[in-house]
Amino acid sequence: MEKMRLLILFFIFGIVTNLTAQDYRPGLFFREDFKEIPAEIPLNQKHILNPDVLLTTYGPGRDSLKKSHHDTPIDDPYYVWSGLCLDSWAVTLKHKDDYADLSSFAKIRWRSKQAGFHTLRVILKLADGRWLISDLFDGPSSDWRVCEFNIKDINWWLLDMERIKEVRPVSKDQLDLSKVDEVGFTDLMRGGESNACSRLDWIEVYGSAISRK
Repeated sequence: MEKMRLLILFFIFGIVTNLTAQDYRPGLFFREDFKEIPAEIPLNQKHILNPDVLLTTYGPGRDSLKKSHHDTPIDDPYYVWSGLCLDSWAVTLKHKDDYADLSSFAKIRWRSKQAGFHTLRVILKLADGRWLISDLFDGPSSDWRVCEFNIKDINWWLLDMERIKEVRPVSKDQLDLSKVDEVGFTDLMRGGESNACSRLDWIEVYGSAISRK
């Protein structure tokens, strides 16, 4: 009887240990997949599908950002398009109740399609007010594709949000990613219509929620 009880305890311990080992990856913090409503300029809050997500646009080119869509091809998504932007721009999203803890095995995924020399990069606003832009990027593609960024793999630069321009690299030792206020994207460039632009269909942020209260 004692031997059986020990076997049961070891079995339960093994299950709990296995669940704990799998639990270190944070889940989906939020996803935004823009509303399926007619195309419009500029991109604004009414295009946001997730009721917990707030949109902000930045930069001298922000008023020309378009929530775009075409009737053909039949699977054309409802997406953010920078092709008409007369100057640099940025788009960010934030959860209205929580900061994102991106300090562990956090990641960001999106579906996008760039053209010309445009490269789409991750940007973050930290709780201390600093803005960061990633050295890693999602470059040109002939068709829509999904790109995944492991936050631990990214080296960050400070970002000037008035001009939407990179400033200088910043050491990871000087950054606290446990409270990220806003998450977004930019290509640091003006648009050149369909031949030189960035497009983003949806974005997912994987991290832990930290209450803003």
